Amino acid sequence: MLHTLRKYLITGLVVWVPLVITFFVVKFLVDLMDNSLLLLPPAWRPEALFGFKIPGLGVVLAAVILLVTGLVTANLLGRKLVDLWESVLQRIPLVRSIYSAVKQVMETLLGAGGDSFRKVLMIEYPRKGIWTLGFQTGVGVGEVQSRTSKEVVTVFVPTTPNPTSGFIILVPRDEVVELDMSVEDGLKFVMSLGVVSPRWPYPNKPSSNGGEKPGGF
Repeated sequence: MLHTLRKYLITGLVVWVPLVITFFVVKFLVDLMDNSLLLLPPAWRPEALFGFKIPGLGVVLAAVILLVTGLVTANLLGRKLVDLWESVLQRIPLVRSIYSAVKQVMETLLGAGGDSFRKVLMIEYPRKGIWTLGFQTGVGVGEVQSRTSKEVVTVFVPTTPNPTSGFIILVPRDEVVELDMSVEDGLKFVMSLGVVSPRWPYPNKPSSNGGEKPGGF
């Protein structure tokens, strides 16, 4: 009897916990983007026009702002305005450092031709014989590369279950194992504490290492 009740309880948790967490995460993001409505004059806000708040309208406004910004920046005049704005920011000591770093990260991550966060890697860490999951974030790391005897890649090793924190290590290219799993699957693996493991082998996709799984991974 107790075993049956425990099974039903666990099944209920499996159904409700993902739903509740998803709801609160989506609600947080929507509420965050709804703050963009504060950019509108008070008379133009939904509360003034309709007499009540419309949840999610900020998402639409944020998307419109991004599209318009991209459209304006894509032409010559918009590019000159952005250059002028950036030249002003470059003259402010603390702001200059933060803005330049964030912009470079965004251009690297979102650039069409970049390799950042497009490969899931396996590396032997923290010692030989123990494998951990990481994400390639860069290659050809300038001075660091010139001072090493081997070609290295920059690997971001996320913490569990929060993949937004972690640390970077420089690993010789011949010591990393590229996986066929997507970055999304890799993040799921990290966030689930390794419980959610991507199906293997992937349909119609040969293994990048000939089907072998080093270290028994």
